[in-house]
Amino acid sequence: MAKKKTLFECQACGFQSPRWMGKCTSCNAWETMVELSSEQIKFLKETQSTSSSTTAAKALPITQIEEDNITRFGSGSKELDLVLGGGIVPGSLTLIGGSPGVGKSTLLLKIAGNLAKEGKKVLYVSGEESSGQIKLRANRLDANHDNLYLLPEINLGTVLSELNKQRYELIVIDSIQTLYSDETPSAPGSVTQVRTITFELMRIAKSLHIPIFIIGHITKEGSIAGPRVLEHMVDTVLYFEGDTNSELRLLRGFKNRFGATNEVGIFEMNKEGLNDAKSMAGRFFNKEKLQSGSALTVIMEGSRPIIVEVQALVSEAYGHPKRSSTGFDNNRLGMLLALLEKKLDLPLGTYDVFINISGGIKINEPSADLAIIAAILSSYRDRELSAQTLFLGEVSLTGEIREVPSLGQRLKEIETQGFGKAVIPNRPNEDTTVKCFIAGEVSKIIEWL
Repeated sequence: MAKKKTLFECQACGFQSPRWMGKCTSCNAWETMVELSSEQIKFLKETQSTSSSTTAAKALPITQIEEDNITRFGSGSKELDLVLGGGIVPGSLTLIGGSPGVGKSTLLLKIAGNLAKEGKKVLYVSGEESSGQIKLRANRLDANHDNLYLLPEINLGTVLSELNKQRYELIVIDSIQTLYSDETPSAPGSVTQVRTITFELMRIAKSLHIPIFIIGHITKEGSIAGPRVLEHMVDTVLYFEGDTNSELRLLRGFKNRFGATNEVGIFEMNKEGLNDAKSMAGRFFNKEKLQSGSALTVIMEGSRPIIVEVQALVSEAYGHPKRSSTGFDNNRLGMLLALLEKKLDLPLGTYDVFINISGGIKINEPSADLAIIAAILSSYRDRELSAQTLFLGEVSLTGEIREVPSLGQRLKEIETQGFGKAVIPNRPNEDTTVKCFIAGEVSKIIEWL
């Protein structure tokens, strides 16, 4: 009697193993290995044999290849077009992730309404909400147009039959975890289903030249749920950031085959839905007066400079000292505190230190190191800093203050907002009305404070 073949698949990353394991060796997740049925194993073999039996393409010199002329069309949102690299590319497959309630469905329904208003046929497929629920949101977003079609369906076959009936110019899938295919015998949201459906959607996008937007759920760790191959298969991966209690949302690009990934779209949630933020001036700082423990700096979000306020609280510790930061890397905070103790002989080892970035924004670049140190020293000495002075510079482990990129753009933003002074690591190349103080080491900050 032949031995029954077994195959186990990780439901977190899609890793396959002939035996069960408590911990996946690929993604290190526990209790995620699930045994595949004989039908699922048969389907995987058929898929692999079909892909391997296709006609091999002939290799050509790259000099004989004609480049694709990428044409884009606007989405009706300048911020989304900025993140996408200039607009929506026909035939592209875009994945949008984010925490629940951050505004993924709201944004895509707004975009669908904008395109339908321009005369483009848009299909909105929802597996999580009924048509009546989407209609309520559409009333608020002013997205009621005859060219916007709603399809509350979770069966991929029904969606494909609808595509055969009419020619659509944009498709929205909300969400990829709710769809299922009859050809794959597994539950919706499983690794096998997500992988199969994404392959099918990619085939539709490329063959019919239709842009498709996919909404994806996230795990408790903050990454997009499903196999990692999901992010590799799509053309663009966008991720929503922002506190649900705040009105501002950031749309950041992590992958874009048709443009750069250094741009960030900033949106504002209001009663009309998720709209482009009109101005960032004054959103993240208090220009009137700074309290002790506050310092100002300029960060770069994509190609735009934003002035933010860094807040620090240094107090005597009762027991083990605490180090906590909101919007700033906690490990980098520990490094800066160790540097202050080493170079400036400050007894911060017996103090609690808390850091907060005003406005709920996150700082992902080291150019704010000098502002963090200035805020810590201001709180430690209980002295207010000048509300007209901004701090720019990356601090090294040796106490040196290093140069920051895009210094000219940052100084231009400082000048535009009416600030008069800046502490920077090197002399700027461009002429500016801002009075610049050159600081090469951290010890100079103590002298000025």
